[in-house]
Amino acid sequence: MKKIIAVFSVAILLAGCSQKDPTKNLADGKCVSALADSVATHISAQIDALAAENWELAHSFASDNFQANVSVDDFSLIISAQYSMLVDNSGYRFNECSVAGGTINQKVTVRSSQQDFMLTYTLSVNGSSLGVESAVVSESASEINA
Repeated sequence: MKKIIAVFSVAILLAGCSQKDPTKNLADGKCVSALADSVATHISAQIDALAAENWELAHSFASDNFQANVSVDDFSLIISAQYSMLVDNSGYRFNECSVAGGTINQKVTVRSSQQDFMLTYTLSVNGSSLGVESAVVSESASEINA
């Protein structure tokens, strides 16, 4: 029995090691499933940190370039003034994810105060790390439901 458990454990470890990094060799077009999952996980963590008003944690999900140019204090002011729907969200869902020229674009619908907002996130890859470059409110509820 111990041999079976050991063999099973080694197989699981090897399978985990063999998985490819979804941020390597980005191809233009629709995101592959593994990349879309990684992007959703990354953005979800940032949105959840914003909802908790944990500005430092939320800031850490931004790209290295963004973090170098925008302080945590400025970041919190920008979010509070222009992206309050992320802080006060009552849920969000992920829509289309695509890659163009090495940049990842992810559309996210955010529900806040019974209104939906469509945001388009732009992410970059530095090594194997994702970083949010920007998020633009592209549509409001009236445009989504029209």
